[in-house]
Amino acid sequence: MAKEQGHKLVAQNKKARHDYHIEDTYEAGLVLQGTEVKSLRQGRASLVDGFVDIDNHEAWLHGVHIPEYSQGTWTNHAARRKRKLLLNRDEIDKIERRVNEKGLTVVPLSLYFKDGRAKVEIALAKGKKSWDKRAALAERQATRETEQALGRRLKGMD
Repeated sequence: MAKEQGHKLVAQNKKARHDYHIEDTYEAGLVLQGTEVKSLRQGRASLVDGFVDIDNHEAWLHGVHIPEYSQGTWTNHAARRKRKLLLNRDEIDKIERRVNEKGLTVVPLSLYFKDGRAKVEIALAKGKKSWDKRAALAERQATRETEQALGRRLKGMD
């Protein structure tokens, strides 16, 4: 069987980019059971309630929902179990230090397969206030309007 190549996106947490200021991102491997991998290959997962906790110098992914594999038997996995993340010791220490000193949180941004291996992109993030969210939406709207006006001007419509 040929080795799988490329990048296949399984799930994305769009709400995280809306609710948090993203400061740093990391790519981590996941320790999964067989039925979890099969369920992910079907494109079924949800990162909405997910977060990362550092416990005893190990990174754990909590709250990520990977539904049970439909053809699985008694070997099926629990849908919301905690999963170990595979990171370098230096990365874990840096994340733990920044979470403890600055009050940041670690959230998953996306779950994907890279060359056949399940990976999760996690981010050090700081929560936004409601007025931050409104300001970000207004800024995005303004840039969209200026780009549209510039496009119309270049086409000679204005």
